[in-house]
Amino acid sequence: MTRFLTLALVLLAGQPVAAEIVVAKGGALRVQDKMTGTVTDYDLATGAQQAVGRLTVTLDECRYPSDLPTGEAFAHVTIADGSLALFKGWMVASSPALSALDHPRYDVWVLRCDAPQTSEAEGSGG
Repeated sequence: MTRFLTLALVLLAGQPVAAEIVVAKGGALRVQDKMTGTVTDYDLATGAQQAVGRLTVTLDECRYPSDLPTGEAFAHVTIADGSLALFKGWMVASSPALSALDHPRYDVWVLRCDAPQTSEAEGSGG
């Protein structure tokens, strides 16, 4: 309960009250193998799974504030070793240590959510 309350306060503290939260169709996660030093980025659709060694990483949902699509992503992630769930909860891109996987070999954190590209709309002069 304390973890959830802390996460909620962090998410609300940096956001204007009127900010709309957008649910993305997917997101990007980064995985570091602490034994080899290898860092790998995975782009996952919502509900998709990625095998990482013995682990299975699932992106359950990815959300971001509409006024800051690349800055404040938060994702609900499930990480399992076989049938044993090691982590199930929200990860925040701007604060990866706030809610992290505690694993001796792997670190997993969210980088961003998939947001629609706005550069084409901004660049068209009508």
